[in-house]
Amino acid sequence: MNPLSNDQKKLLFDYCLDLTSEEHAEEAQALIAGNKEAAEIYSKIKSSLEPLDSVEVQRCPDDLVESTISVINKHADSSRQQLEQLLAAEQTKKVPVRIGFWSNLAEMAAVAASIMLIVGILVPTMGYARQKHWQNKCGLQMGSFFKGLSSYMSDHDGSQPSVASTAGAPWWKVGYQGTENQSNTRRIYILVRENYIDDPGIFICPGNKASRNLKIESSKIRDYKDFPERCYVTYSFRISCNTTKSDKLLCRKVIMADSNPLFEVIPNFDSTFKVRLDKDSLKSNSRNHSKLRGQNVLFGDGRVEFKTRNIGFAQDDIFTLQDTDIYHGVEVPSCETDFFLAP
Repeated sequence: MNPLSNDQKKLLFDYCLDLTSEEHAEEAQALIAGNKEAAEIYSKIKSSLEPLDSVEVQRCPDDLVESTISVINKHADSSRQQLEQLLAAEQTKKVPVRIGFWSNLAEMAAVAASIMLIVGILVPTMGYARQKHWQNKCGLQMGSFFKGLSSYMSDHDGSQPSVASTAGAPWWKVGYQGTENQSNTRRIYILVRENYIDDPGIFICPGNKASRNLKIESSKIRDYKDFPERCYVTYSFRISCNTTKSDKLLCRKVIMADSNPLFEVIPNFDSTFKVRLDKDSLKSNSRNHSKLRGQNVLFGDGRVEFKTRNIGFAQDDIFTLQDTDIYHGVEVPSCETDFFLAP
């Protein structure tokens, strides 16, 4: 029997804390059933966590992970500085060599090694926990979007928000405020303008450091026809094919996902848009959750799953079009089964 990998141990830990998706929960259950070491780890973790069942659950602050990391780093830096000062002071002292000096130096070295060991273990673990926290919060934001979309459709005879556009219109000019439609996000912004989405901040993934603290001023929301800039929306949305007969939601349809890594950076509005696929671009996942190597995906029945970019039995790539290697920002799927999310 091979020893468990770090990923398998993390999976067991997440499963014990009910942080796994249905797919990962089944994977954890199979691992526990077929691996003795996994079963022992699971049993020990559950027995350790059992006293927590009697504790009243309270809402976890959004900044808990960040503040914890900050405290750990602060104390680690302080300890390092104190150690460096002690070592520097001892090195400059002119004292005869005694056994006590070497004993103290050995003790300091042991303390330093302990500090570095603790930091080396805690910081990566807390970093992973922070990523998981952002992943879960991102999924909740997608759920809020789905509620707003469902409310809109209920008020509009089951139709999704749409804007008038012509054939060959670009879908990449996010933030263009002209009269004509120039992006795939303008129709989504309708939900914000018409108050079906209370907080436009839900369109910024918490895992995206560059945009995390951006906010659209409430007094200016109705002044915009689209999101102010690309950085105010870090998700990608489905582009329908030309032969679509209905825009009603279907369970298996993909509605949105974390930002498409191919179109993360877009040029100026007056520039030419051209993206050529290569081997790396076909493997990369969204940058929103890069350390977790996947992205949240929202389906037509409201469920959110953290997945790779290839979904379904056909393993359709949600970030690319079938048989298309070069993009000019106007392409659309040729059929209903080719899901394509952009920008």
